Formats: sequence, structure tokens, C-alpha cells
Amino acid sequence: MSDSHQPSLSRRSFIGSAAAMAASAALPETGVAQNGGAARTRQYNLRAAVGEQQVLPRPAKPLSVWSYNGSAPGPVLRATQGERLRIAFENALKESSTVHWHGVRLPHAMDGVAYLTQSPVKPGEKFVYEFEAIDAGTFWYHPHQRSYEQVDRGLYGALIINEKNPPRVDRELVWVIDDWRVTREGAFSEDFNNLMDASHGGRLGNYVTVNGSGETPVKVRSNERIRLRLINAANARIFSLDFAGLSPWLIALDGQPVKPHRLDGEPLVLGPSMRADIMLDMTGKPGSRTAVIDRNNPRNPFRVADLVYDASPLRDAPPDWPMDLPPNPLQEPDIASAQRHTVQFTGGMMAGMAARRMGVDIGGMGMGGGMMGMMRQGKIWFVNGVAELAHNPQPFLNLALGKSHVIELVNATAWHHPIHLHGHSFRVITRNGKPTRFREWQDSVLMAPLERVEIAMIADNPGKWMFHCHILEHQASGMMGVVNVA
Repeated sequence: MSDSHQPSLSRRSFIGSAAAMAASAALPETGVAQNGGAARTRQYNLRAAVGEQQVLPRPAKPLSVWSYNGSAPGPVLRATQGERLRIAFENALKESSTVHWHGVRLPHAMDGVAYLTQSPVKPGEKFVYEFEAIDAGTFWYHPHQRSYEQVDRGLYGALIINEKNPPRVDRELVWVIDDWRVTREGAFSEDFNNLMDASHGGRLGNYVTVNGSGETPVKVRSNERIRLRLINAANARIFSLDFAGLSPWLIALDGQPVKPHRLDGEPLVLGPSMRADIMLDMTGKPGSRTAVIDRNNPRNPFRVADLVYDASPLRDAPPDWPMDLPPNPLQEPDIASAQRHTVQFTGGMMAGMAARRMGVDIGGMGMGGGMMGMMRQGKIWFVNGVAELAHNPQPFLNLALGKSHVIELVNATAWHHPIHLHGHSFRVITRNGKPTRFREWQDSVLMAPLERVEIAMIADNPGKWMFHCHILEHQASGMMGVVNVA
């Protein structure tokens, strides 16, 4: 993914030769637990409002952000698997909003999609979300109303569902990673969802933060084991994280356990909306410093975090504690008897060239005025030939409730797309016809240009569910639709 269309201001312009470092301070966590009914209930209050936050290093002025409970990210909401969550949301913005619980398998009415699962929460109004924490894992929350601007201005936060018996670690950290597009004067760039971004790779920022800051180092100790929960909250940036000599163990993707395995020098790749849990054994020497670098664009790497070692080690060697996470209660699809479907994604710049290479007919839209005419109407991206801009679209795919399904996803475009399905998790079973090694359970799958991916699932959660690209400018310009499970 190229950054060639982002503003010319680089992160280094703000910080000179100093490294911008990830926040080690814990994100705010609030909540009240009550025993009511069969399951313990965790109660939270969320208030969306406009405020100021020191995102950029001083002497830059604070940014005017939109945030939950006065901080971007908002508070970490926590529960234990099997508990209920009750979140009272108040909208103090000057426009309507919602809260979507990304990756959570919950009842349709609680999914937080404006016009599809609920009416938008108007300014001054409140809405109560309530659901059971079925799965343990790393999830997050954000608006599903004008997401391309509301999320980018800072409306998001982490939702952590703890295992009843989590693996042993010395410490747990939550990193919500984002990028911000700012002007040379250190203010928000107000060019949200412009045609250039929407038709290319989406809105890419020029300043990267962890937990809303780029200044504070993460203090660690030699041979300490850290469980690091990573959430990519950026509108469009794909992060390829290089942990610089450390050998992280991947233990979960999108909240769902995977067989623990080392990354073996490969970067950890997270598309927008995706999450990963890793185990980090801090094997550096006492008093040393290790950088975590985003290398998605080799011409413009970003220093995401500095891990700064204390002078005294925690122990003589890394611990050998088990890392396996207990499985979540997901039904295993029967591939042999599964109903099969195909979903084709087309559009964007270079649409015709990409579609021809994939053998997909787009009816002349990639030629001259055809595609450009569509773009001028805001129709840039297409799912099975339709650029969906309606508030409450009709389903483009019907899945029989309780049945196994295999869906072939065809990316006949020149761009990456993290494709997200609401209300379900699915196994990623093949890429370009080759079986995946770990058959990961995910709710968002990152597709490379001209790639074919097969996902498998049991459609066990009834309702009309959003299915869309989580590059939010792509979603807003047509790459979304509704899957009906009934």
C-alpha cells in the first residue's frame, strides 16, 4: 500500500531526531460489577463528546478530538467470559452516532449499525447496549455512523474479554494503534473522504500513535513476559510491525485463539480493524533499548514504540509457561457439505486492469467516462457489481441459518481490503487455492490485490449483518453490503 497520496508533512517534522514512543501508561479502565440474574453484569458509561488532547509532541497545540469519556482511545472496557455487559451510551456530539462492538458475537439489535440494527443516536440522546460476553478475546468499539470521520477523529476504544483461566504472564499491555493526518500547522486535516483517498488506499495519516500518544517510552525488564494486545484503529493504514530482534509468539487473531507460533522474523501484519495477541519475552540486555517499527511502506518506516530496559533483569531467562488460550465456543463448519458462495470486489483506480487480470467482467466501468462517472456519484467500489450507498441496503447474500457455508472472496482490484463480517467469526481456509497453515478464526480478513480467499463458517447468528471493507473510505463509497442469516 503506497503512502504517495498522503500530505507531505512527515512525522519527523514534528519530532526532529527524537523517536516517537508508545505510551506505557495503562489506558483508563472504569466500570461497576453487579450480580444480577444468572450472569454477573459489568456496567459502563460512555459519553461521546468533543475535547482537546495532546496527540502531537509539544510545542504543538492539542488537537480537537472526538472521544469517549474525554480520551482517545476511550476507556478500556473489561469483562470476564460469561459475564454480561451493560453500556449506557450518551451522545454529546452535534451529530448522530452509534457504538459498534467490533468482533463481538452478540444479538443483532445490539450491533450498533445506524439504520440497520438501530436508529442513530441523536445529539443529546442515550442508548443502552447489553449483551453477553460469549467469547474471550481482544475486541474494540467505534461508531458505525459516518465512520470515516468519527473514527478518524478519535472515537474508539478497547473491549477486553478475559479468559476465566488466562495464561500466566508478568504483565499485560493494550496498544491501540492509529495514524493521524495533520497539517503543517499541527491541526487536523479536514479533507475527510476525499475522492483521492476513497479511490485509492483510503485516508493515510502522517503521525502514528499508540494509545493516543507518540511520546512515552515503554519500560520493560529483561526476561519479563508481556501479553501484548494490539488493535489497529486506523482508517486505512496497514501496519507491518517489526519487533527488532524479539521473537513474538502469536496466540490470537481478532480475539480468537490460534495455535501459538513464533513469527520467525516475519512482521506482524494488521489491516484496519484487526487485532492480535502476542506473547513477548523481553530478551534484550538490561539498560538497552529496542524499537518497534512499522515497515509496511519500506520507503517511509514509522517508529511505533521504544522498549526501554531497566538496569536490573526480572529473571535469568525467559519463562517456559504455557501459552495456549482456551478455545471459544465456535461451531466447526463442515467443509464437505457446505453451501458455496462467491463475492466479488471491484472498483477503485485501475479498476479495469485489475478486473481483466482476475477474469472479472465489470461491463465497461473501467473504461474512460464509465468509471469516472460512477466516481463523481460517490460510487467507487462494488460488491457483486453494486456500489452500495443506501442507509438500509437489501441483502446481497442469503445464508441459511445453522448451515455450513464456504464463501470465496475475489479481490479483483488493485488495492488491499480488510473485509469484515459482523456478528460472526469465520475460518480462513485458503488463499489463492492453497490451504492456510493455521486455518485462523477471524472476523476481518486482509486481502491483497488480485487475491482469492476462501472463508468457512456456520451461520449461527440470525439477522441482517454488515459485510464490508474496513478501509472506511472504501466502505463509505460502496464496498459494503448486507448478509442475511435466516
